[in-house]
Amino acid sequence: MKILVIGSGGREHALVDSIAKSSRVKKIFCAPGNAGTAEKAENINIREYNIKGLLKFARENEIGLTIVGPEIPLMLGIVDEFREAGFNIFGPTKNAAKLETSKIFAKQIMTKYNVPTADYVVCKDKESGIEATKNKSFPYVIKVDGLAAGKGALIINNQQDLNDAIKEIWDDEKFGDAAQEVLVEDFLEGEELSVFAITGGKNFVILHPAQDHKRAFDGDKGPNTGGMGAYAPAPLGTYEVMENIQNMVIKPMIDGMKKEGIPYTGVLYAGLMIKDDQPFVVEFNARFGDPETQVVIPLIESDVVNLFESSARSTMSSTTFKLLHKKACCVVMASGGYPESYEKGKVIKGLENDMEDTMVFHAGTFKEENKIKTSGGRVLGVTAIADSLEGCIKKAYQRVEKINFDKKQYRNDIGAKGLNK
Repeated sequence: MKILVIGSGGREHALVDSIAKSSRVKKIFCAPGNAGTAEKAENINIREYNIKGLLKFARENEIGLTIVGPEIPLMLGIVDEFREAGFNIFGPTKNAAKLETSKIFAKQIMTKYNVPTADYVVCKDKESGIEATKNKSFPYVIKVDGLAAGKGALIINNQQDLNDAIKEIWDDEKFGDAAQEVLVEDFLEGEELSVFAITGGKNFVILHPAQDHKRAFDGDKGPNTGGMGAYAPAPLGTYEVMENIQNMVIKPMIDGMKKEGIPYTGVLYAGLMIKDDQPFVVEFNARFGDPETQVVIPLIESDVVNLFESSARSTMSSTTFKLLHKKACCVVMASGGYPESYEKGKVIKGLENDMEDTMVFHAGTFKEENKIKTSGGRVLGVTAIADSLEGCIKKAYQRVEKINFDKKQYRNDIGAKGLNK
C-alpha cells in the first residue's frame, strides 16, 4: 500500500517512522515533510493547505491511505474531499473537526452529553465581554472561539490581565476572525493530562496518557511554547483515572457526535485537568498533539497502518489492539530565543551518534549541501524508550548531549513531575 502523510513537523516524522515498520507499506510520501521524514519517505513539495494539489497527487500515485497531521487541512475539509473522491483518509470531517476549530461548538456538545468541563459564558462583542467579567472572581480564562495557533486562551489573574485581554481581543483585533465570539470560563484547578483516542466513529481505543511541558524553561517558567517535551504513560493516568476518562469523556463524546449526525473518525485528543481522580475537559483537538505523538506512537505495539486504516474505513475493533508496557520520554531541542525570535540555518552535528532505543524526530530542519540545518523554533524531538520512566529520561538526555547546533536550548526537567509521583 502507498501511504501519504500530510505535515512537516516532529509529529509527522514520528508517524512516518512508525508507519515504515508495517509490512503492508509499499511506499510512504510526506507532504511537505522535513529532513527527517526524507529518511523513510519521499518528501513532496505540496503544502498541507493545498487540498486540490494533495488530492491530485493521491489520484496520480494511487494512494491507499492518507494520514493528516496538522489541524489546518482538517479545518479546510480535506477529509470530506478525499472521501468524496473515494480515498481512505485518517481524520475527522470538517464538521467533526469543529470540536477543535470552535471552542463554543465543543462546549455545546459537552454540555448536551454531560461531559465535565468548566462553566462558561459566550460573549459576542466587547460590551458583553466586559459585562461577563465585571463581577467575576479571579482567576478565570478568556478563550477566543476559533483557531489561534495555541495562543487563544488567556488566563486572567488580575485587573491588568483583563485590561490587556480586552485590548488584544477587541481593540487590537489580534486574533482576527477567531475572536468573532469569545468564551469566559471558570478556571480549572488540578494537573494536566493529554489523552488520545483513535476511533472509527463508534468503537475506539485509548493510547497511553501523556504529559506535555508547555513552558520554555525549567520549573514551568517562561513563555508558553508549542511544547518542550513529553513523557508517557504519565503516572497521573492511574487505572481509575483512565476508567473515568473513558466513561465520562471519550465514550460520551464519540456517542454524542454520532447522535448529532456528525460521526467522529480519526484521533480525538482530550486536553484534561485531573483533580481528585476526576477529569475535566480543558479543550479537544482533532489531531495528534506535538510533542506527545513522539512518545505515544512509539508505544503502540500493534501495526499502526491497520489501526489508521480501520479508523478511516469505520471498521475498528479494539480486540486486536496492543500497547507496549514500556515508558517513553521526548526532549525537544529548540533554537536559541524560541518561542520569541530565533536564527535559522544552523548546522546540526551529532545526528549520526545513534543509541539503542532512541529516536530523533525532526521538527524544524532542512537539508542543504549535504548538511542538516535548523529551520524552525522547535528543531528536534529526542525520544527514548525504556522499562522505567527514570531509564527513558536518562537515555533521552544522553542522546541530547550527543547532538549540537549553535545556541541550542532545551529543558532539563522533562518527566520530573512523573518521577515525583
